[in-house]
Parts: sequence; structure tokens; C-alpha cells
Amino acid sequence: MKNILLINATVVLEKTIVQNGYVYIKGEKIESVGEMVDCPVYSEVDQVFDCTGKQYVIPGMIDIHIHGAAGYDFMDSTKESFEEIAHALAKEGTTSFLATTMTNPILHINEVIENLASYMKDHNLSGVAEMLGIHVEGPFINKVQKGAQPEDAILVPNVSLFKEWQTLSGDNIKVLTFAPELDNHFELLKELKSNGVIPSMGHTDGSYDECLQAIDHGVEHATHLFNGMRGLHHRDPGVVGSSLLNDNVYVEVIPDGIHFHPDLLKMVVKMKGLERMLVITDGIRAKGMSDGVYDLGGQSVKVNDGKCVLTSTGSLAGSIVTMNNARKNLIKWLGLTIHEQLQVTSANQAKRLGLYDRKGSIQAGKDADIVVLGENDEVELTICRGLVAFQQKDAFK
Repeated sequence: MKNILLINATVVLEKTIVQNGYVYIKGEKIESVGEMVDCPVYSEVDQVFDCTGKQYVIPGMIDIHIHGAAGYDFMDSTKESFEEIAHALAKEGTTSFLATTMTNPILHINEVIENLASYMKDHNLSGVAEMLGIHVEGPFINKVQKGAQPEDAILVPNVSLFKEWQTLSGDNIKVLTFAPELDNHFELLKELKSNGVIPSMGHTDGSYDECLQAIDHGVEHATHLFNGMRGLHHRDPGVVGSSLLNDNVYVEVIPDGIHFHPDLLKMVVKMKGLERMLVITDGIRAKGMSDGVYDLGGQSVKVNDGKCVLTSTGSLAGSIVTMNNARKNLIKWLGLTIHEQLQVTSANQAKRLGLYDRKGSIQAGKDADIVVLGENDEVELTICRGLVAFQQKDAFK
């Protein structure tokens, strides 16, 4: 491991900004942060990045709902795919993530979860975005709201199957998306809660009353709000209404300008506040690639001009937005400050996963997950647990 020093930087801390500051990285951790007058001696470090002229130094972003990137998908179930996705995500300023599965035959999901667990144990190295765990999306969903999930592999909620998956994962399933209205006596929900897994309602056609019951029994998260769920209706507020009106429910949003009208974010913020909003990408293997036709869970997806749809039905099928572009959309649509942007792209996610002691902000003792934004607000440098994961060519002389 190299010791790294960022100097002459505008460093965004949890509540303040150091205008002429430094970040000293020792090994995988942030050793110290402060003003340049207190900067360590350069001779004590292996690598120095002069951030003069750069816009901000920020904590790495965290994507808790991501299926793939750079031509690869977690359902490929190979070490190469996992590594390539982790490498690609660092380029967009994402320094950690939840590998997200999708509805598929049971045996294939078994294999994917087992291989993800093996990767986390033996290959989850510094220098690429860190896999923090697994988000299981489906197959316990409602066919009416299947979206891009393959219908022939959808199952009713099954406690025994979840237990098998959690064992295969090494207890690394962190979020499970399901349709709570199909969960008999909320048996799966109770099992998720007892295992410390976040129960998230998604791809659900639950009525408002059914969702309220699920929330009363412990549902506390909504997968990609507005999408794959019963919408807001004046006689039945549906899943969307129950998510927005209940203070205990966190909501995922995909700010790509395609999955919902940008002005709806204003409503989300007014009703939820920023504390319960989490930006995700729901990215697929086409992210970072050219327009064309790509595979998603054995289905063909056409990607054109930023929009991803199933060729068979025209349903939206994930996105190709990057976390950094999603963050920039929040500036354009909501006028969020840099601290507010980081709250919904990093801090909230770290807190949601119980990892705020080591992720989500720049602070001595935390993981050295650092992103440098250039004057055009683009990612110019990403450091993942103390090693450079991405550096834009000619960004640093």
C-alpha cells in the first residue's frame, strides 16, 4: 500500500468545507484531514496529487442497486464480470456497491450468490469499488409489476429458499426486494427482519392498505420509487403513496430523467426530506457502452439515447446513468448543495447499511474512498480503500 497525499484541495467534510486543505491517506484509511498549514511533509508520502483548480474532493459514492456495467452483469456469475464491474464503477466515482441479482431460475441464483460470496471473501481487493454485499431483487415479486424481470421464473415468497441463499451468501444479503402482498402472514418479512436484512417493497402491486400493513410489520424501504409498483391514485394511494406518507420508509430513486418526471423529485424531497432518499443507478451491462442490444437476465434490451427497454414488451429495463451524472441531475433539478448531494449519494447509503463508521464521509479513521471532481464537475480521480482506481488522463501534472 502507498501513502497518498491530496494537497491544495477543497475538501468536503460531513458538515463543513476546508477551502485550502489536504487529505493524508495511509494504507487503506484516511490518516488525517485539515488545512494546508498543517499538511504532513511531502517526503513522508509515496504519491502526491495537487488539486489546485479542482472543484471538490468528496467521499466516494455508494450504489446499493446496480446490476452491471462495461458489458458485464452480476448474473454472468464469473469472477471476471465482478472485477470488471467493480473497476468500471470507480470511473464514475462509485467506490462501493451492492451487487444486485434479478429474477432467474433458482439454480442460477444459487450459483450467482455463491460466487458473489466467494468473490467478497477472496477477491474484494483495494483499488476497485468494494462489494459491500448483495441486493436480491426478485424472484418473490408480483407478475403484474414484473417490469423487466423474467415472468417464468417469478416465485411466491419462500422462507426456506431465502435461508438457503443467506447461507450461500455467507450472511451477505443486505437488501431483498419482494412483493409484500404475496407474503403469507408476512413470514418472509419476519425472517428478513430477524436476519438484519433490509426488506424492500418493489415489483409489487400491493394496495395502499396492504402496504400499510407491510410497513406496520417492518417493511422500511421501497425499490426504485415510482417504477415496478402500483402508482399514486386518488382512490388508492398505492405503493407510492404508502412509501411517501410513512416516515419510516426509505426510497430509492433513479435520477436519469427517464424513469420518472424530474419534478417528482421535488415532491419526494418535500414529503420524505433528504434523510430518507437514496440515489441509485439500477445500471445494467450497457452502462458505459455504445447504443445497441444487450442481454438482461436472458432477455434482449435495446439501448438508445440513454433509454433501456425490453425488445419484447417495451418495458423499461434498468438504466445506463452513472452515479456522478445522477448527482449532477440533482443540482439541475433540485438545486442541491454539495453537502445535500453527498447526503443522498453516499452518507445515507452508508448509514442505511450500518457502515457509516467507515464509509460515507471524509474523516480520519474511515476508509480512504475519495473522489476528486474537476472544474467541469467530472470525476478526475477515484481512490478506493487507499489505492488509485481511476485517474483521468492528464488531469494531474
